[in-house]
Amino acid sequence: MTMAFHADGEPAGMSATTPVGTARFWRSRRSAAVAGIIFGVLLLTAMVMLRLALSEDSLQSLQSDARRRELIRLSLHLVPFAGIAFLWFIGVLREQIGQIEDRLFSTVFLGSGLLFLAMLFVGAVTFSSLLETLSRPNPDPEVWAYGRNTTRMLVSVYAMRMAAVFTLSVSSLALRTSALPRWVAASGFATAAVLLIAAGAQPWTQLVFPSWVLLVSLTILFTTPQPANER
Repeated sequence: MTMAFHADGEPAGMSATTPVGTARFWRSRRSAAVAGIIFGVLLLTAMVMLRLALSEDSLQSLQSDARRRELIRLSLHLVPFAGIAFLWFIGVLREQIGQIEDRLFSTVFLGSGLLFLAMLFVGAVTFSSLLETLSRPNPDPEVWAYGRNTTRMLVSVYAMRMAAVFTLSVSSLALRTSALPRWVAASGFATAAVLLIAAGAQPWTQLVFPSWVLLVSLTILFTTPQPANER
């Protein structure tokens, strides 16, 4: 069996035009926007609370300050709900771009998002367990230091790098499909650069990821995709 090709190398019967994300593809934009907004608000709140409570994260300082420990617990309790919203955000986006999604994009987009979420959950669970050791009369300083450093490395280095890859993939999709304004995609590339370079050394820079997801979600909520016949 042979296949006929056009002069430009495209198989006959297939459109040579690049697929675009039009209103037909993005019919559930509102669902994605709401999920992204919930994720952004919850994770921003949790991260700010955690950073404030851990401004001094020595074992002795946390043992003597019950209010700071309670603030940490509250921030960690927000993480599962933020994760659920993020998973919904990924699912809705992926369902809507299914007709223009290639294998490379599918692997990077879904893989980085799920890895980020998994490492965020593991970090939250690990730190929750560490927090429980502070209720003991004589917690082991070495166990505390090991758990704290492991959690910091897992979230600040590895999870944030996966967040950077996720941001890059979404921004690339936005440019490819014109589903978002170009300046939003450009801000995504800047966000990814910050996460790749500075997230491990400067913890407050990690706030740019949920902030960017919040920006994307608000843009999706308040803008209408261009109809196909206008392209």
